[in-house]
Amino acid sequence: MWQWHEWSLIYVWRVKKLYWHTTFGKVDVVEPLWRNGTRIERRFSTRAGISCRGSSQPLQRVMSDFGADAAFGRVPEKLKEHYGIEMPVSTIQRITEHHAQIICEQEAKREIVAGTMAGVTFIGEMDGSMVPVVEISSDAEDKRKGKRLAWKEVRLSLVHPKGSVTPIFGGNFAGGVEESGRQWWRCAAKAGFGPGSYLHAVGDGASWIVTQEKIQFGAQGAYLVDFFHLCEYLGEASKVCAANDPRAWLEEQKSRLKANQSGAVLEALAPFVETNSDDPATACDRYIRNRRDQLDYQGAIKQGLPIGSGEIESAHRYVIQERIKLPGAWWSPDHIETMLALRLNRANREWDAYWR
Repeated sequence: MWQWHEWSLIYVWRVKKLYWHTTFGKVDVVEPLWRNGTRIERRFSTRAGISCRGSSQPLQRVMSDFGADAAFGRVPEKLKEHYGIEMPVSTIQRITEHHAQIICEQEAKREIVAGTMAGVTFIGEMDGSMVPVVEISSDAEDKRKGKRLAWKEVRLSLVHPKGSVTPIFGGNFAGGVEESGRQWWRCAAKAGFGPGSYLHAVGDGASWIVTQEKIQFGAQGAYLVDFFHLCEYLGEASKVCAANDPRAWLEEQKSRLKANQSGAVLEALAPFVETNSDDPATACDRYIRNRRDQLDYQGAIKQGLPIGSGEIESAHRYVIQERIKLPGAWWSPDHIETMLALRLNRANREWDAYWR
């Protein structure tokens, strides 16, 4: 029915059914369409910020929450169980990936400034984890047949003040080791690291991690090779150096390392080292010699600092692998980057702030 107003030519031209989904279920209304000159105005949906067949923000948050932690195919049953509503997998995936993309873009634009916790020692760790990737050839006429499956590395870093149990995480898939180092510094700054702070970095001795620690933290940090990773080399060498009692030999070398007596360990290995060989004793000798400036276990123990990087290895499981490394799941490079940003957002306890 037309409703004329004396002061204008604005009137209800017709009505249309409008519905959207919420955490309370499907909401149906009849919306008037207003004729304003030659324009058609949908005042209710515009002011309410909704669109037909859309989802309310609380429902989008719920779907993204479930989609961030579980395979998209499992989310419909969770929605049905907890909210009594039904949504298709495609909608859940689209909304989750949409918010993951926004979070990724916001984090990329976010300016991080150095912290102010001078005189504080921080713990820093970084490592890589292999994830399943599917790449589609741009030259393939049939995109279904031009796929290539591969395992590629996602790098994760963490930093927290000594004594804290709530680390700040950083990570990347694209950008190479330089971007990994930049993310390491960003999560350190978020944790409070700045001028006058000190970073105790622990890792498996990979050269790229050591290099990035030096580039990003310089004289404000020192790198320590993961004690337990080094002991894996010693464990293999013990079978050659002390075949009759490898355990006793291994424990003796561990004690020497903790007393900063790496020279004595090298002397114990020396009779079994062979030139141009990759046998266990030679490999262990080479590993230690190349990292003698990264073996201050005695100093770390005296200061109550960790000598192993188990924290980052554990974080890989609950930050990355729990969602991205699901059986049978293969990700495009772009979706790995955005899903990683989503997982990091939640791990860094920034989830509530995003939805405000």
